[in-house]
Amino acid sequence: MNDLEQLLDIPGVMAAFAFNERGELRQHCIAPGPETELDPSILDMVGHMCVANAAIAAMQARGWEYLTGAQGFYPIEGVSLVCLKWSVVSRGHVGMILNNRLANYEMAFAALAVRSAP
Repeated sequence: MNDLEQLLDIPGVMAAFAFNERGELRQHCIAPGPETELDPSILDMVGHMCVANAAIAAMQARGWEYLTGAQGFYPIEGVSLVCLKWSVVSRGHVGMILNNRLANYEMAFAALAVRSAP
């Protein structure tokens, strides 16, 4: 079992995926089941979205620190996007898509933090 497959054990995780610095899909695991409408092309698009949102969040965090003098917003640690049925959480170059009804967001973010630790 690889690292991404282990992420599927977290409640609500429908897919786990790794992407490069441009957002291109490099590796993925999709949980089996009738509710899973995901495929590699969707995960590739979501990887691009994670990179774009992380860049925007970093820009906003740096701008906020510069304008206000407040510290602690940058660097960002990850991004999330909450949708109607699913949510996406990512940190570094790894992300997960979670079913909102079943998701354990704290466990998902903790697993990503451990995975990206030096």
